[in-house]
Amino acid sequence: MKTNPPLLKYFLLSLFLSLPLLFFFFSFQPQKPTPTTIPPPSDSGNDLRIRPGYTSYDSYIQRQLNKTLNPKLRRIWTTRDWERKIHVFSNFFLDLKQKQLLSNYSKSLCIGARVGQEVEALKRVGVSDSVGIDLVPYPPLVIKGDFHKQPFPDETFDFEFSNVFDHALYPEKFVGEIERTLKAGGVCVLHVALFRRSDKYSANDLYSAQALVRLFKRSEVVHVRKVDGFGLDTEMAFRKKKE
Repeated sequence: MKTNPPLLKYFLLSLFLSLPLLFFFFSFQPQKPTPTTIPPPSDSGNDLRIRPGYTSYDSYIQRQLNKTLNPKLRRIWTTRDWERKIHVFSNFFLDLKQKQLLSNYSKSLCIGARVGQEVEALKRVGVSDSVGIDLVPYPPLVIKGDFHKQPFPDETFDFEFSNVFDHALYPEKFVGEIERTLKAGGVCVLHVALFRRSDKYSANDLYSAQALVRLFKRSEVVHVRKVDGFGLDTEMAFRKKKE
């Protein structure tokens, strides 16, 4: 059967005339959101930003306590998440032992340990002299302490670990206390978020590894790798210089 030439002609003409209308229509359709990208490090030091909204240090502490004392979260941390997190932390610490950044003889501190899964993981991999600090104690694994002013003498620990750098309102004090309480030659390992944003309780946002390196005045970077650490994606290790 042959196609009627006039009909084909009119069809093609109407299709051609409708193209501008279709283009106009689709140009106003909502665009799909694109993944959040991390801006490159800035020369102005804007790659570490403190979140606004804290009227006083007490208000900051209260906001952190709102998470730490949340009954639902504490129940999850001590039941459903207990063994799972210990297993993940144990693998992290075993890897650090293989890299000789941690040993069974390391006197160790976990900063912002909440209910102490990190401390328990250290003990299970053989690092028995370990303790945690948090705003709320959880005996016997965690004692009360503010990471902006650690309750320990100078040069107490061989190893310090934390995955709560993003909760520091004063990052310089956070790092300064680590370097104060760390022995010369000691190692600090931090898990941080570089490629994703942290939770609503975070007090700062870190946009480059260089911003963290700048805070460590008395230490040098010895190890960096990507990790999957409960919302944190980068592991950075620093060794305190022997002055």
